[in-house]
Amino acid sequence: MIYPVVAFGDPVLRKVAKDFSEEELKEVGTLVTDMFDTMEGAHGVGLAGPQIGKAKRIFVIDSNLMIDEESEEKGYRGAFINAEIIEEWGDEFTMEEGCLSIPGINGDVTRPSSLKIKYLDEELNEKEEEFSGMTARVIQHEYDHIEGILFTDYLTPIKKRLIKNKLNNISKGKAQHSYRMKFPKK
Repeated sequence: MIYPVVAFGDPVLRKVAKDFSEEELKEVGTLVTDMFDTMEGAHGVGLAGPQIGKAKRIFVIDSNLMIDEESEEKGYRGAFINAEIIEEWGDEFTMEEGCLSIPGINGDVTRPSSLKIKYLDEELNEKEEEFSGMTARVIQHEYDHIEGILFTDYLTPIKKRLIKNKLNNISKGKAQHSYRMKFPKK
């Protein structure tokens, strides 16, 4: 099933997501499949639970789409369930980010280049892994979603002022998008 992507302004995007219980984990496989289908249908590289209206600690990524063919970096496709970033380090680098929940808006975000994360994968195997480069960036962006943080929170005050009207329009359902979206109720 392809979910509509929740738009900016919906309170679920600002909630700190909850872990899946043992009972809920039994049904998570279908949700992972649906999230990948939703992400791919919207031409995204990541999607978090809150972006489909579920305040749960889950996100999926496919960083292969962000890596140049000439790069030595390897991409990663997978699900992160009940994830916890343990550590971030390395040179900080700035890059333009966007978000399926905030169509048509991009902005420069500075993040550390590497991280260590503990999570359950889609097979419910417990993992603790390190990621760097583009994969780390995609993970950090999606992890922020399960913490109730949006990329716009990192923008400079002047950039925030410049996009304020666009954000208000998105929250009112006035946004250009090519995928199903769910806008906040008025």
